[in-house]
Amino acid sequence: MKTPTRPGWDEYFMEIAHTAKKRATCLLRGVGALLVKDRYILATGYNGVPRGIKHCAETGCLRQQLNVPSGKMHELCRGLHAEQNAIIQAALHGVPIDGATLYCTHQPCVVCAKMLINAGVRRIVFASPYPDELAESMLREAGIELAVMEENNGKQPA
Repeated sequence: MKTPTRPGWDEYFMEIAHTAKKRATCLLRGVGALLVKDRYILATGYNGVPRGIKHCAETGCLRQQLNVPSGKMHELCRGLHAEQNAIIQAALHGVPIDGATLYCTHQPCVVCAKMLINAGVRRIVFASPYPDELAESMLREAGIELAVMEENNGKQPA
């Protein structure tokens, strides 16, 4: 069940997730993510290719070239999702994220949902829905709170 967002802090942290999204290198959809615990930012992430390899702007979008529909065959992409990059950034720097809240510009897919469950994330706040019933079902089963940041529920940066 999706719950309402918490006034004040949710809007503030979602605005930062939208700022992280500006670093995204994906040609199809920019996504930003932020892991927060006790009102401290633990890690940020955005979607794009792993460090040290060519961006899709240079190589072209593999998913477009192969006509892969949105939400299908996530492994056929050179990039990582924003949620994955936030988890990796925290791990790289030794920052525990158990019990954290994820703020994300988009609802997580099933691959990210499984990672967030195992990483111990307890709450997810997102702005744009993503039609992935399995992801939502697994998050619900794991007891993770889902909150939708509605357009009229605070500032939504472009």
